[in-house]
Amino acid sequence: MVATPPLEDPNFDRTVVYMIEHSEEGAIGVVLNRPLTDDLEAPLDRWTPHLADPAVLHDGGPVDPDAMIALARPTPATPDEVDGALKIADGVWSVDLSGDPALIAPSFAGVRVFRGYAGWGAGQLDAEIDAGAWIVTDAMTDDVFGRRPQDLWRAVLSRQPGRLAWLAQAPDDLSLN
Repeated sequence: MVATPPLEDPNFDRTVVYMIEHSEEGAIGVVLNRPLTDDLEAPLDRWTPHLADPAVLHDGGPVDPDAMIALARPTPATPDEVDGALKIADGVWSVDLSGDPALIAPSFAGVRVFRGYAGWGAGQLDAEIDAGAWIVTDAMTDDVFGRRPQDLWRAVLSRQPGRLAWLAQAPDDLSLN
């Protein structure tokens, strides 16, 4: 999902959110384009050698900043099942950070760790989408694990059909338009 400019909630201004789950009970995802300057702290720092570039912690969203969520990119040789990991979609797995990276990480080409997440109650996200706050797009694996997450909002919009691609050129300060 891509936030439309300007989304009234500053937590989501110009964000791209990867949806992990969306059901009648609510939705959960992570903001993909807010890398932090923070390194992983112990005991999670043992995952550092396995992080996708940029190898930093990412701000996953405003909900529960103590929660850590890890997503991993499979390799062509990743088996159908990996202890300590769960397939979310083609090209994206969830990884249990309490597991041993020496046993889990060899099955993956890179791991991205998010502090916090984006969450919505029952019907809340659907109402925001209906109000035009979000553009729902198909996710690409490179969106989750790309090397330039800070450019992701414009990149995702640029590849959309028709007039949606025009939004990628919207200035950061809409009053300058």
